Amino acid sequence: MNAIIFSALGGVAMMLSSILVKNKSLLKYIALILLAIVLVANIQETYGHFSFGINIKGMFVFTKSALYFNTLIILSVGLYFLVSGSQITKAGNYPAEYFALIFFVLSGVFILSSYNSLLMLFLGIEIMTIPLYILTGADKNNLKGNEASLKYFLMGSFSTGIMLMGITLMYGATGTFGLDTAKSISLMGGPENYGIIEPLGMILIFIAFLFKVSAAPFHFWAPDVYDGAPTVFTGFMASVVKAAGFFAFIHLFQNKSVELVDSWKILLPFIIILTLLIGNITAVFQQSVKRMLAYSSIAQAGFMLFALYNNTFSTEGILIYTVAYTVATIGIFSILGKMKDYTYDGFNGLAKKQPFVAFANTVFFMSLAGIPLTGGFFAKYYMLSAAISGNGMGLLWLVIVALIFAAISVYYYFRVIKSMYFKEGDAGINDVTPAFKYALALLVAIVFLIGIYPSIITNWLYF
Repeated sequence: MNAIIFSALGGVAMMLSSILVKNKSLLKYIALILLAIVLVANIQETYGHFSFGINIKGMFVFTKSALYFNTLIILSVGLYFLVSGSQITKAGNYPAEYFALIFFVLSGVFILSSYNSLLMLFLGIEIMTIPLYILTGADKNNLKGNEASLKYFLMGSFSTGIMLMGITLMYGATGTFGLDTAKSISLMGGPENYGIIEPLGMILIFIAFLFKVSAAPFHFWAPDVYDGAPTVFTGFMASVVKAAGFFAFIHLFQNKSVELVDSWKILLPFIIILTLLIGNITAVFQQSVKRMLAYSSIAQAGFMLFALYNNTFSTEGILIYTVAYTVATIGIFSILGKMKDYTYDGFNGLAKKQPFVAFANTVFFMSLAGIPLTGGFFAKYYMLSAAISGNGMGLLWLVIVALIFAAISVYYYFRVIKSMYFKEGDAGINDVTPAFKYALALLVAIVFLIGIYPSIITNWLYF
């Protein structure tokens, strides 16, 4: 509860700073200070030192894993502010409001990490996504951004309607919005007494979640929205927001996958393969790096769906994937935001012009590809292990299919590396300050640290 309240207050404070602070360059540091306060408050609650004594009527369950996930998200956003804070202040005419909207997004994220009621699920999703519609259209002079914002809003509203219909059916079948209560009622009746209403409600919620995390076949909004939005906000949407969506996804289906009975065994592998297929194959043919990363994000969603096979590997894996994927994605989009040309040719010769920036970009792309010694390798390892650990060799074929698609992803990730190191050109890149390089160095160090010692993430879950 601490993180929810303090992040909302942080958003209000950033709105006030738009009136009181005239120097835009200070906004980044104000946001970092407020984020540090949210972090301290969340850690205090994690170890039982301080929390607001609010009667939440069983609508939230603040577990150790949920609060630890909050900590990882806060740290990830801190890294995002460090490396991209200056770009946020230049994204439009209202930088303080942009920081405020990010804090409100965080408030929704923290609701999604701990909800124990379908009503709180709905509120969390809406609090998280509504500010994103605004951030997508932050640059009013960019017609593509305005179109992306409208498209995101319309498609998001449509998926919200589907989710509400699913919640309605679940309530009609169980008589409650609570996750645990609904589960116990269903279990007392037995699978033969489920009827059609409860599984249908779960499937509708499942479809809505697929939209929110840009998984196939409900991914169609992502390329246009990611391509049209200001690059600095695209990085935030593709990393922190996606990770939060998946954590909420997993939290729901850990409690209620029993309602899908045997259809779950057919539905999930089909969705995973379709997401991997569409994301990877379409990314191969893109000429814009930004659009390629949008389809890459869809492909990454395919791997994160493995966490729905509920076991220890999935719980630990989603935490590692959250950090590894978020850090690499934030780094890539921070560099992309400084490029003058988003095509592959725009990266030609970057290694000669900015050697360290090219090296950092290489590390981030290697992590997304799952190359050993990077955080992305163990992230994929834990995800694939989740399928085998809980299902024996029955899903080995699905793991092999995922590995084939992971190999395909190497092609389009390494195209950027090839352009930076092996093609002649004069890569156009905007001001690269020493502070920006130091921030990139920190991200690179985190990628290697997780790739060498992944237990540094999972150990804290049991501390």
